[in-house]
Amino acid sequence: MEVIERADDFRKAADAARAGGRTVGFAPTMGFFHRGHLSLMERARAERDVVAISIFVNPLQFGPGEDLAAYPRDLDRDLALAQGIDVDLAFVPSVEEMYPGGRPEVAVDPGPLGDRLEGASRPGHLRGMATVVAKLFNLLGPSAAYFGEKDAQQLAVIRRMVRDLSMPIDVVGCPTVREPDGLAMSSRNIYLSPEERRAATCLFQALEEARASTDPSALRMAERITERIAAEPLAEPDYVAVVDDETFEDVDTMERPARVVVAARFGRARLIDNVLLQPPVGQNEANSE
Repeated sequence: MEVIERADDFRKAADAARAGGRTVGFAPTMGFFHRGHLSLMERARAERDVVAISIFVNPLQFGPGEDLAAYPRDLDRDLALAQGIDVDLAFVPSVEEMYPGGRPEVAVDPGPLGDRLEGASRPGHLRGMATVVAKLFNLLGPSAAYFGEKDAQQLAVIRRMVRDLSMPIDVVGCPTVREPDGLAMSSRNIYLSPEERRAATCLFQALEEARASTDPSALRMAERITERIAAEPLAEPDYVAVVDDETFEDVDTMERPARVVVAARFGRARLIDNVLLQPPVGQNEANSE
């Protein structure tokens, strides 16, 4: 595995791979790997000739009072895990390498989607995320990029950015990887106390109850999920929304595939999760009559 610190060297390595007739798969990360991260690399390894990753804690997507300084990091462990999956290129730039002129004056506007849900709770987060991903894609060149569906709004923004800005990137969404009790894997799970860790399973439990529901009303579904999460004393719900799986706009009734997205705080940890919902059986037929 080649570990690369300079942006120009990363660009040259990706260009050289394609010049040799090989396809490139890329998994951008902020490090502190768990099974979810590794599943992206494994998917890329199965589908592409050359696997590249980046490990970069991007300051642009952290707001005031957020956990930039405390965000978990363990570069040596991450590189060892990546090497175990036969990753070919690991781009590990410094902040100065990614932003040599300091905070960039030009950034990627994520559009209206960047102002709601995660964008409303964490102002500037999605703009910062889209900006660094655009920079990485610019260095990478034509490739496939792998992202986890746990960060569903992030994935929606990236897909729109790639489409609207005509980037030569094939964006591949990969299933959320969960603990045996259903908790979505996240680097921030390390912040949870044992009691908060047990309480955090209420997110997945609420989502599973929603997935089993036959009620076509998105409003009633969101209310029930909110009540279910709020019933856990250690949970502080942030938002619950039911959105169209393609447009990510709010829906009123379950007439086509939708995604229910949730966010809640458990002590220091703010966790997000989501599941895909299919319309109740017969709903599409009823709407077409």
